[in-house]
Amino acid sequence: MFDLQDLFQWDRFITPTIIKTFYWLAIGLIVLFGIYGILQGLAYMAISPFVGFILLLSSIASVVVGIVFCRIAAEFVLIVFRINEHLGAIRDQGGMH
Repeated sequence: MFDLQDLFQWDRFITPTIIKTFYWLAIGLIVLFGIYGILQGLAYMAISPFVGFILLLSSIASVVVGIVFCRIAAEFVLIVFRINEHLGAIRDQGGMH
């Protein structure tokens, strides 16, 4: 993972090593809120079936969209750090002056 000394040095970024943890935490929260929305939709169906069904469908759609956007955001962060690593390698080779 990463060493505690990495927190106090700027030679190495710690974000690429911990982004997966934040990704899975965000997925867990998205799923929990989705389950809550689904249960609310099912409970609301007793009062108004149409509105409850719409709430149920929107909760499921929100979970899917949330997971996709969370993945896109995590990949974007990783791509930015990978670009930084590649530019550093190019600089070290003497390609850029």
